[in-house]
Order: sequence, then structure tokens, then C-alpha cells
Amino acid sequence: MGLLDIVPAGVLTGDNVKKLFDYAQKNGFAIPAINCTSTSTVNAALEAAKKNQSPVIIQFSNGGAAYVAGKAIDNKNQEASILGAVSGAHYVRSVAKAYGVPVLVHSDHCAKKLLPWFDGMIAADEEYFKAHGEPLFSSHMLDLSEDPMEENIEICLEYLKRMAPMKCLLEMEIGITGGEEDGVDNSDVDNSALYTQPEDIWEIYRRFSEVTDLFSIAAAFGNVHGVYAPGNVKLHPELLGKHQAFVQEQLKTDNTKPVYFVFHGGSGSTAQEISTALSFGVVKMNVDTDTQWAYWKGLRDFYEKNKPYLQSQVGNPEGAEKPNKKYYDPRVFIRAAEVTMVDRIVESMDALNNKNVL
Repeated sequence: MGLLDIVPAGVLTGDNVKKLFDYAQKNGFAIPAINCTSTSTVNAALEAAKKNQSPVIIQFSNGGAAYVAGKAIDNKNQEASILGAVSGAHYVRSVAKAYGVPVLVHSDHCAKKLLPWFDGMIAADEEYFKAHGEPLFSSHMLDLSEDPMEENIEICLEYLKRMAPMKCLLEMEIGITGGEEDGVDNSDVDNSALYTQPEDIWEIYRRFSEVTDLFSIAAAFGNVHGVYAPGNVKLHPELLGKHQAFVQEQLKTDNTKPVYFVFHGGSGSTAQEISTALSFGVVKMNVDTDTQWAYWKGLRDFYEKNKPYLQSQVGNPEGAEKPNKKYYDPRVFIRAAEVTMVDRIVESMDALNNKNVL
């Protein structure tokens, strides 16, 4: 039995998200969450999923969403980020089913200062729910890890109570992921803050479960955003196993993976680190830095290969009056960027054991 015997192709919400995560845990794979900034990057992620016969998560960061809407739109009150995320979600919904793969639409890191963005997306979910019986997005992420733990939990619970009736999943972060991403700079945090404690995971699980079972936890185990030389980041994914065991003990359950864990800051991780994380219930891994490079590489390589044909509209090595339109047509060079991004996403899917699972 494959995944498509359990959930449909297209955008998943509610119970189908749980079914996807349960299937992933049972079969030892995780779903890559690809940060997208345009229909081009969305299409590349969907194409990779179709090519690899894998589910995929399309996610929009605050800055990425603003870029989707366009740089001319004022974002003083998060207008551009709201509009970009919402329009991006609608676009994914309009095309995802045609690719024949299960897809989640997700919003990435939302710090406290960005809560107006979160409010705008939840309002769009509620409007969509009234018309269609499900939220516009599959899930959202609140990153209040810079704030005191109790405040983090309380704010998350406020939103969880609003999201639960729509069956929209909440991803929360506890413990700090180092490095910098989308305006949140944790480069100088104390090393101890990079490791979440089992008691913290249980406190979150216990209190969130009183509201809904649709939540996931990005626990810190030394993760750092960005890409670094091997050996510079000390990951301890085995800590996730201790967290699962602690929660299992509190629940008195036979389920050895009661928590849906999320892996942030995974660029440059070793195969063994990823394998260990998967074995302890990671269902989602963020992929951004590496796909950004892949997209650029495709564009760069196209230019280098066709440089003599990209110096003027007319005139190339074949003749002074020969036109060059077929080289500078955006559909050609942007497609080159998409191809290398597709290849890199497939690489991530393979690393996560997410291949031919449909």
C-alpha cells in the first residue's frame, strides 16, 4: 500500500496531514519543506516531487512571501507578506493536484515581531474555511524560541485554539536554532540554548494535546541555519530519541514516536545525522540554503555556456545579424535555474528516504 492509497494528491489539510506524518514515521522518511519565492520555485518543488514520486511541503517565509507579492508593495504592516503568502497558497492549490503528489502548504518562521503577518494568514484560512470546509494553508509555524518558554507556549496556545476548529496544524519551535534566517539572528546565543530538554517537550505536548493533536515541534539539538564547513556544527539528533522516550513514558503508550519532530538548520548535515533524526520521528526537514544555490547555479551555468549569445540582441558567433532571442527569453534561462533546483530537491528527498513512496 502506497501513500496515495491513504491520502489524495493535491493540497492536504487536517486529518490527511496526520495520516501523511504517521505514514512517514512508520516508513522511516521525512518530507522536505522547500522555501519558495515565486511560481518558478514552486513549480520546481512540485516537479521534483512528481519526478521522485514523493510528497513535498511548499513553504513561504515572511521575506519570501513579500517577494512573491512584489517589491513595489509596502510591507510596513506586513501587507506584502500577507498578500504574497496568501496568493502563493492559492497558486499551489490551483496546480498541485495536476502534479499527482500530496502537498502541504506551510508558512515558515514567524517571530513575535511578525505576528501581524500570522494574523493575516489565519484570517485568510478562516475565510477559506467558511467557503470550503478546510483552511487555505495546511499548517503554519510560530517561532517564539527567543522568548521565555512560558510565553512561547501561551502565545502558541492562543493561536492553536483558533486553528484547531479548522484543523490547521501548528509547528512551534522550542530551544534556539543558531545562525540567521529571514531577519532572525541567533548567531551569538549561548550554546546551551541550542539543546531542548525532554521536560520541555513533554510540557508542550501535554498542554497542546488538550486543544488538538495537530501540532509539530521543532526541537533544538544543535541546529544552525545556513551552510557551514563540515565539523563546524555539532548536531545531536540522538536527543530526539530521549525526548520521544520521555513523552512515551508519561503517556504510558506503546507508540515509540508520539511526537512529530521537525528538523531545522539541516544544510550540511551528514547522512548519519539525518538517518538518526528520521529514526526518532522527524517528519519534516527544512531546505532553503542549498536550493537557493542550486537555482543560482543553473542560471550561472546557462550564462557561461551561452555567453557569446548573451551580449546583444542581435549578433553572435554565427553571424553579425543573427538574433539571440532564444537565449535571452526568460523562459529559457529561468528554466535552466529550475532544472538544477529540481535536481537538488530530488537529492534532498533521497537523503530523507522520500523516494517512490506514493
